[in-house]
Amino acid sequence: MSTSTHILRATHRPITTHKSRRWRYDKVFGVLLILPWLIGFLLFKLLPIIASLGLSLTDFHMLHPQETQFIGLENYIQIFQDETVGFLLFRTLSPALTNIPLQIAASILLAACLDSRRLKGQTALRTLFFLPSIIPGVAVAFMWSGFTDPDTGWLNRFILEPLGLTAFGDLYIQGANQLLSTLRALWSIGPGILIMLSALQSVSPELHEAARVDGAGPIERFSFISLPLMSPAIFFTLIINLITAFGGVILLDRGNSFSGGGSPYDRYISRVMFDDFQLGYASGLAWIFFILVMIVVVILFSTSKHWVYYPDRES
Repeated sequence: MSTSTHILRATHRPITTHKSRRWRYDKVFGVLLILPWLIGFLLFKLLPIIASLGLSLTDFHMLHPQETQFIGLENYIQIFQDETVGFLLFRTLSPALTNIPLQIAASILLAACLDSRRLKGQTALRTLFFLPSIIPGVAVAFMWSGFTDPDTGWLNRFILEPLGLTAFGDLYIQGANQLLSTLRALWSIGPGILIMLSALQSVSPELHEAARVDGAGPIERFSFISLPLMSPAIFFTLIINLITAFGGVILLDRGNSFSGGGSPYDRYISRVMFDDFQLGYASGLAWIFFILVMIVVVILFSTSKHWVYYPDRES
């Protein structure tokens, strides 16, 4: 008995050692693969974010850095007294209240259409819907500029005028600007469509078949079976679209030097930083924006347990 036990241990030990070495090799190899991204994140993302927090407590002026002084929370007090900040926050949040529900509803509707068995060319249509989201932002900006220009834009010359409709004389009137903002929001919903489509296809066909046997129609099956099971994907898309609408949580880490891009609040930070050269005040503005976004995200996560359905969390 003792001899056989020693033999089993002797034959088992090399296998365990081999697995341990293989696991360590995979771990080191995985770290080496993500190391370039990790270095870039630490140097060009995390450190500037931490530095911006320190700068927000100073009166740092980009033209006179030698005169920088620690002023504590004065920048934040000035932000709460700045009427422009409140107005721009409203201008940033108000489109999000209409665009985000529209984006999610359009993604769900198009995903349901693409999931239909009667639809021909599903792969080609999925590619076409996703294609606008991979076009570079600069190209999209030039395209929309050419499309909506009040004098030479394609919208006036080739669509409105031939139909005898009133042309957009001023692109920046409130109604036209809101309409174009909504159209731009729907321009790049390709990833959202694929996320919803993946969630829709993960629903078990047996659930739909059982509901169909019980007499449930297509709308009832979609409303009471598909939508609840898609709620995690809807929640994920809501968070991503919310952060995107708020300007990407910039924290002076935008990677975009075009002052015309982003939300109104985002552009105000750019003006304060690159036109007024008040880096300390701009850092404070960015951190206020970040805190606001985090508050909204925390509220959404805390309330998600009431409307997001996770089958694996059932007791």
